[in-house]
Amino acid sequence: MTKPEKSLFETRPPSTLAQSAFVSLYGGVYEHSPWIAKQLYDRGITSALDAPDALADAMAAVVNGAVGDDKLTLLRAHPDLAGKLALAELTHSSQNEQTGAGLDQCTPDELARFTKLNDDYKKKFGFPFIFAVKGFHRTDILNAFERRVKNDVETEFNEAINQVHRIAKLRLEAL
Repeated sequence: MTKPEKSLFETRPPSTLAQSAFVSLYGGVYEHSPWIAKQLYDRGITSALDAPDALADAMAAVVNGAVGDDKLTLLRAHPDLAGKLALAELTHSSQNEQTGAGLDQCTPDELARFTKLNDDYKKKFGFPFIFAVKGFHRTDILNAFERRVKNDVETEFNEAINQVHRIAKLRLEAL
């Protein structure tokens, strides 16, 4: 019987890392936004953050405390779901997440719906539709997309931030 692999949190606890290593390992948890890991490190990393849930909460607090423009930049760093971008252009994490939800296997009709919804959504809200896709099928995502595009701007901005936090937490748990 083989021993289970140790997690990154067990082999290299966040509290033991130098800033460069911490930002290198955790800077991509929030899509193209290493500033979150850097700001958290600057606030101080203690052994209390050596678990995925605790680190996720601390990183979310950095985002929640950011000014609106920084939050908007964070949202805009995310790719379209099943959109015009080829899967090869996504970050490794985004590519795995979208493939896992079957977004790389859309029918022509589904792809057309995603494309139209992506365009309508970005025109209305100014950032791409964000959905933590793990555990969902592309039809579930399309249904959520069609429902959320009808939200008002404030409601959807808050929902998008919540989805970004969920994505980050899932990425940390995967480590």
